[in-house]
Amino acid sequence: MSADEPHLRRIVTGHDAAGNAVVVSDEAVQPARLDEDSSSAAAFFQVWATDRMPVSLSEEALAAQRSGSASTTVGTGRGTAFRIGVLPPGLRSPMHRTESIDYAICLEGECDLELDGGQVVRIHAGDVVIQRGTKHVWHNRSTAPCRFAWILIDALPATVAGRQLGTSWERDDSRSGAAEAPDRG
Repeated sequence: MSADEPHLRRIVTGHDAAGNAVVVSDEAVQPARLDEDSSSAAAFFQVWATDRMPVSLSEEALAAQRSGSASTTVGTGRGTAFRIGVLPPGLRSPMHRTESIDYAICLEGECDLELDGGQVVRIHAGDVVIQRGTKHVWHNRSTAPCRFAWILIDALPATVAGRQLGTSWERDDSRSGAAEAPDRG
């Protein structure tokens, strides 16, 4: 792997038989694509996922949590997903909404957050976005990759004026140049 290729190292702690803290794994995580957008040039590292609250810290739950979540729009209704994404220059995500509260931390580069209401906000390294079930696009208009950490926590769908705003995934082929992705809402 070259220094320019996206990479991620994950260190996981746990306990030994005596109850002492130990490192249970120290490994490279391979980048993948999201279920909803397998044709995208973005690289996503599925760092960790849980499927219930409170979270199980048992050895039995470890393998499922380690595998992460390949879906960005569909959760269990009581879990979390933690992923790192690298958006190459020129990438524009589909307009989408998730049934989650998302903590997006820009780690490197810059990217525009476009909302379906028309607002556009330039996000820089060190900025944090709290995404509360709103329809949005990530658009890297820069000449360098942009790296984000996303923590998604399942939530009830957003409701406005009594109308439930569910999950959606809308590909705009005229701007993205990619194949249609399923609309999940």
